[in-house]
Amino acid sequence: MADAPKRDPQASRSANQRGAARLAAVQALYQMDVGRATLEDTLAQFGAFHLGREIEGEQYLPADADFFRQIVAGVAKHQLDIDPAVDRALSEGWPVERIDATLRAILRAAAFELLRRKDIPPRVVITEYVDIAKAFYEDDAPGLVNAALDAIAREAGSDLTETQ
Repeated sequence: MADAPKRDPQASRSANQRGAARLAAVQALYQMDVGRATLEDTLAQFGAFHLGREIEGEQYLPADADFFRQIVAGVAKHQLDIDPAVDRALSEGWPVERIDATLRAILRAAAFELLRRKDIPPRVVITEYVDIAKAFYEDDAPGLVNAALDAIAREAGSDLTETQ
């Protein structure tokens, strides 16, 4: 029997921290959208109070703070490119501004990664954000997220068979 490949605990920890950063980024983008918080205020609040801490009895996982900032700032900086890409991926008559604020935050964060972070395999991005959608929704929203992100990745010219 062949020896099983050894898992790199550092790689797993890093992936978990990126997943936590993605979830925190969605929460921050939601807060910026609904609460009209500025980018600077949101980054400061999440950096000081949310990432890797317990708040009101809820434990926030340790997150890759730099990756979190890249996503949130990237969405803010590139929103004029991101929103039209999301609009094209959604059903006609349902522009990004018309969908639920949490769903909008998920799609914007994921679209930023698919359009601007070519160093991250699209399948990883899609899987992570579908999982985030499952954490917030029990209906067909995760399927909508999957389909929209798949369309955005294809439009961006990504090879969806590539995995990490």
